[in-house]
Amino acid sequence: MSYKTLAVSTQNHIAHVILNRPEAMNSMNIDFWKEFPAAIDEINRAAEARVIVISSTGKHFSAGMDLAVFTNSDTLPSKGEPARMAENLRRLVLQLQETFNVLESARIPVLTAIHGGCIGGAVDLICASDSRYCTEDAYFTIKETQLGMTADLGTLQRMPHLIPQGLVRELAYTGRNMDAAEAKACGFVNKIYPSQEAMLDGVMEVATLIAKQSPMAVAGCKEMINYSRDHSVSDSLRYMATWQSGMFRPQDMMKCFQAKATKTDPDFDPLHPIKPAFDK
Repeated sequence: MSYKTLAVSTQNHIAHVILNRPEAMNSMNIDFWKEFPAAIDEINRAAEARVIVISSTGKHFSAGMDLAVFTNSDTLPSKGEPARMAENLRRLVLQLQETFNVLESARIPVLTAIHGGCIGGAVDLICASDSRYCTEDAYFTIKETQLGMTADLGTLQRMPHLIPQGLVRELAYTGRNMDAAEAKACGFVNKIYPSQEAMLDGVMEVATLIAKQSPMAVAGCKEMINYSRDHSVSDSLRYMATWQSGMFRPQDMMKCFQAKATKTDPDFDPLHPIKPAFDK
């Protein structure tokens, strides 16, 4: 596929999705909201990649929602019967939420590499990723509060599982910037790098290590971690037992043992591509 707002490539089982509107600080225009979930879904379905890295171009990671989305009369009609307008807005918010939900529902891990400003909708995006890395100049802003609205695409739902509640509330209530050092101190990002180039090198090293592991084992890890976040320990353990009873097979484990004995990297089979149920 060709994209107006992204650059997408896959190499050595690593998919690299780059936000590519540097002239507009990678703000999320209408094309982005269509292209981003389609790109992630395509990568997930193809099963060629075993990890996704998301980075960006220009001075900032992303300035968040493009104002054109708010002013588009087709997206947000300004006239009509109030209940129907409200139903339309609710449906729009759910559709926008799904843009970032795909990062969680993808079978493979998603790593985000952040430089400069990560503002508004961009924070929603990275909160849905598995791990976050940033440069020294990065900062994170729940900007919606300062615009007179409540962040609605996932930050307020996911961030409390990533950093302390009190800090989430302060960031949300004030809309202040959280710099890279504070983000690292509270565990929001895994590591800080001195430059974007060093960050991409470092994140690709992590991605390469993930890509060398059994795709089934990694997919199981992501499924279990996401499930345990939203359920009790008891329920999560029961789900783990059920997962193992259906998914565990010895082939990948034997390949690990053989590779260790021969001092080589194991060659794992990919996950099956996801096809429509009745696709022949």
